[in-house]
Amino acid sequence: MFEEIGRFKILEQLGQGAMATVYKAYDPKIDRNLAIKVLREERCSDAEYRARFLREAKAAGILSHPNIVTVYDVGEIDNRPYIVMELLEGTPLDRLMKSGERYPVEEVVSLGIQLASALGFAHEKGIVHRDVKPSNIVKKGDVIKVTDFGIARIESNESARQTQMGQILGTPQYMSPEQVVGKDVDARSDLFSMGVVLYQLLSGHTPFEADTITSLLFKIATEEPS
Repeated sequence: MFEEIGRFKILEQLGQGAMATVYKAYDPKIDRNLAIKVLREERCSDAEYRARFLREAKAAGILSHPNIVTVYDVGEIDNRPYIVMELLEGTPLDRLMKSGERYPVEEVVSLGIQLASALGFAHEKGIVHRDVKPSNIVKKGDVIKVTDFGIARIESNESARQTQMGQILGTPQYMSPEQVVGKDVDARSDLFSMGVVLYQLLSGHTPFEADTITSLLFKIATEEPS
């Protein structure tokens, strides 16, 4: 684990995913804690991939919205890109939804309005999330914040696309039909994924379910929600 990244002092590791490791850090210059996401070392062999990671992070930095996590800075350490962002105090929706309980309609409407506002703002700026799912939505009290804006948009050479596909397959229930069949996606794909999240909050399950990933993707591409 890093002890320091730039001027930021690393306090602890918060989590690790297929693409990046997230640390809790302290900024002595302005006396506050924040989060730093560092691209995993094995993902850094492709220079274009690193460059795109940074470009998308910088693009996400323009998204100043109450329901979008704030990006403060981007940089590189040991040829590994990192993103400095707001440290969220809350719980990702996927953890809150593990019980399978149904949420009250009024609460889902409130969450939906906030989520739509965040996505709409990003779309106006030309940024498509492409990976809207409960684990990228953090809730504290009645307020939600969307994370990882722009990061899921990265596309590079074949190996990078395979990496991205490997990530997507972890939560394929939230993919839009155009994502399933490999077509280009736009803002409408985010709205489809948002609908899946809201559907699950109301019903306790996702609209498309199957025993295998292949069957699930086929259902998303060809069938109406159950």
